Amino acid sequence: MQQRCAKASQAGRGSLACRAQAVAAPVFATTPTPSKTETVRVAVLGASGYTGAEVMRLTALHPGIRITALTGEKQAGKPFSDVFPHLATAAHVPKLVKINDVDYSQVDAIFCCLPHATTQVPITALWADWCSLSVYRGSGQPARQLCHISSSCMLHLRKLPHEVISKLPEHLKVVDLSADFRLKDPASYAQWYGHEHAAVELQKTAVYGLTELYREQIKGARLLANPGCYPTCVQLPLYPLIKAKLVLTDDIIIDAKSGVSGAGRAAKESNLYCEIAEGINSYSVGKHRHMPEIEQGLSEAAGTAVNVSFTPHLINMSRGMQTTSYVKMAPGVSVDDLRAHLAKVYENEFFVKVLSKDVVPHTRHVRGTNFCMMNVFEDRLQGRAVVISVIDNLVKGASGQALQNLNLMLGYPETTALQQLAMFP
Repeated sequence: MQQRCAKASQAGRGSLACRAQAVAAPVFATTPTPSKTETVRVAVLGASGYTGAEVMRLTALHPGIRITALTGEKQAGKPFSDVFPHLATAAHVPKLVKINDVDYSQVDAIFCCLPHATTQVPITALWADWCSLSVYRGSGQPARQLCHISSSCMLHLRKLPHEVISKLPEHLKVVDLSADFRLKDPASYAQWYGHEHAAVELQKTAVYGLTELYREQIKGARLLANPGCYPTCVQLPLYPLIKAKLVLTDDIIIDAKSGVSGAGRAAKESNLYCEIAEGINSYSVGKHRHMPEIEQGLSEAAGTAVNVSFTPHLINMSRGMQTTSYVKMAPGVSVDDLRAHLAKVYENEFFVKVLSKDVVPHTRHVRGTNFCMMNVFEDRLQGRAVVISVIDNLVKGASGQALQNLNLMLGYPETTALQQLAMFP
């Protein structure tokens, strides 16, 4: 992968701005890692949740990233290790602070791990409140004056003009793990999330971050909408099959199952041990908010509107996700054709593995990793196929894919800090 990397730093800052040139295929083994002097300073907003903790766990192994701010409104002031003791051995971890107390002059990139409908507010505020930026391109020496997000700005974000995006410094990258910027149609967002989008113009600039499908767009993104866990697990196998017209789109049935961590860390009666243990239950039947995201991607692949039947289920395990999709094959197409096509599409992809014939994907085989495993099986009903894919909902379904995307946005090899193997047994 060829890159044009430009230092965007004053003495002692060491931030990095890289813009990757388009290439035909990803290169994992030969892409050079930027030197350790080119440290990227990262803030994690909403670090007290599961996805925030996963970001911290993964970036702790990244040679070019330093976490300079962690926010948690209810946990502000606490050491991060008090909130997540399993990460006590991570080095140079700042204490948790409130969002308004973050010094954004010490930040080059941001992971937003905030609840849905809240990310529109801090991202708009962050980009609006840069006071000025002056980059002397001839000398390569930047000079900028930055201000913090003010309380009044946070209170009046919906009134800010859309032109504030023009103040965004070129080096600042934002990866949003919420659903706020995934749907391209604001009307669809309002329908499924129950309120109008608060940053419609900003939404138009967002790049959807299903890495293996949108790699080239991601490289130049400033605002990255990280996909949902179910849409990731569904689209990775179905998107290429639909795009190649190997399966029909009129009768797609998706049975999905997720570990309890997908519901977040907040205390909820439905997530209590006695409510979850020794059982399985469907939820949000016919109305899950990931449905429009799935249909948006599959419709793009088909070139026409696609509607699916999608039902999620909660499994009494902490992490892991499986989607089982039942599809009609196009006339003359066999299950072997589907498997061969997926194998061809993903033959150079590090994180997507098409298993050998008759090998069933297991969630335990991707636990703690950024991998997606998939396979295709013949249904007993003639002309139908069963497509199974598995991911770790907190890694490839959230924080791992977020880091994979930020790696691309910053010019790092996308596998950096993400090559962990599964934890088994």
